[in-house]
Amino acid sequence: MARDSRGGLVALNRFGFGARGGASGDILNAASDPRGFVKAELGRPSGVLLELPGLQSTPALGQAMFAYQDEVKAARAAAAKVATATPEPMKVAAGDAPPPPTATMTVQPDVPQPPPMPPQPPNVVQNTFRNEALARIQRATIAECGFIERLVVFWSNHFCISANKGEPARIWAGSFEREAIRPHVLGRFSDMLKAVEQHPAMLFFLDNQQSIGPQSKAGQNGKRGLNENLAREIMELHTLGVGSGYSQDDVTTLARIITGWTFAGRDGKLGVPGSFAFNANAHQPGPQVLLGKTYDDNGVGQGEAALADIARHPATAKFIATKFAAHFVADTPPPALVARLQATFRSTDGDLRALTLALLDSDEAWSAPLTKVRSPYEYLIGTARLLGRIPDNPYQVIGGLNTLGQPLWTPPGPNGFPDSNAAWAAPEGMKLRLDLAAQVSSKIADSIDARELLDVIAGDAASNETRQTIARAETRQQALALLLMSPEFQRR
Repeated sequence: MARDSRGGLVALNRFGFGARGGASGDILNAASDPRGFVKAELGRPSGVLLELPGLQSTPALGQAMFAYQDEVKAARAAAAKVATATPEPMKVAAGDAPPPPTATMTVQPDVPQPPPMPPQPPNVVQNTFRNEALARIQRATIAECGFIERLVVFWSNHFCISANKGEPARIWAGSFEREAIRPHVLGRFSDMLKAVEQHPAMLFFLDNQQSIGPQSKAGQNGKRGLNENLAREIMELHTLGVGSGYSQDDVTTLARIITGWTFAGRDGKLGVPGSFAFNANAHQPGPQVLLGKTYDDNGVGQGEAALADIARHPATAKFIATKFAAHFVADTPPPALVARLQATFRSTDGDLRALTLALLDSDEAWSAPLTKVRSPYEYLIGTARLLGRIPDNPYQVIGGLNTLGQPLWTPPGPNGFPDSNAAWAAPEGMKLRLDLAAQVSSKIADSIDARELLDVIAGDAASNETRQTIARAETRQQALALLLMSPEFQRR
């Protein structure tokens, strides 16, 4: 079978994280059957879920967080008690001369010493974030193609939360992705939508646990009212999209419908602490009319029915198809491709495996030039893969992400990180990438031949210009840095 080197490069860069170094043979395998190489990952049942020892469920993490917060509170109280019990230094009376200094001067045994400060409890929130980050980074680094991981990253950014919201968001950032995103990337969109909007991380991130129906039992005291954050983002960012025909009244109605959607707190009154819960006392009573359809009040089922219909709305199909094609193919994707993906989404009731296969089966996805610049995450994971460096410390990647403006699980807003060349190909961003490439090269380049690595990542698809540029480098360090900044490595 003839090898298609360009197709292999597209398979690895457009749909994956690039070729792995060493003897992986990724570019040769991909070039022999580009589409089959990518599709092969879809048939590996263990390739989607991330179930490793030490990664706990959201309720277990919630309980660990509540216990940690109680320990911190107790430690602070103990520290304050110690501080008040610390004796003041001995005062010298006016006119008395201080004792002369001597080389052998020691503290007198009868002088009381301050008691030791109580130990601080281990930070379970930060430790959990570290472990979750390491598991995600390592999975992306070792995957054969990385297409499944790219799908996870896409949907996690589409339904994003921010770890900077507070301790619940930080400890749940990884479990949110593992529980609400991964099981559904090849499943049904409506199932992912429900899992996301009922996950404690999303409810906390967009403050739905604070939303109270005005006529509910809890709302009658007037202390808190309706919070529209989650409802607005469901319609604007998660499903229908801006300009799709919904109104502010629809946003308010959806906010009423999902009142009572919360998570159980540390007292466990609504269920297992840290789990999704429906608080009937906070739910707005009565039927609601959303997008022209009436939804009877049957508790949590009212919101679930509304979400199911929104997931099947024609505007949702168009919004998802456009964003999906823009991520994988081009900032302005071919209209015919978008139309095909939109039709697939609608005809299969939002089957994301069918949507993904429609993308891979399209000629446009393979013929379009590699013009999109890798995001910082894709760039750093691609670098680790190429150099055969499986991170044993997530901060090796997290630090670079912070520098390049894409901190892990911490987007600047509920619309996620940008996904365009305008965001990632700006001169300042490329200068920072070059600095990181130079740092990496200065540490490991003596034993690496960048010309050989160019064949590893691109094979015959490498351009003559890139080959000549690398060949003319004055040092191996410079050659590797140039390779890491080349179009064959930066573009997808």
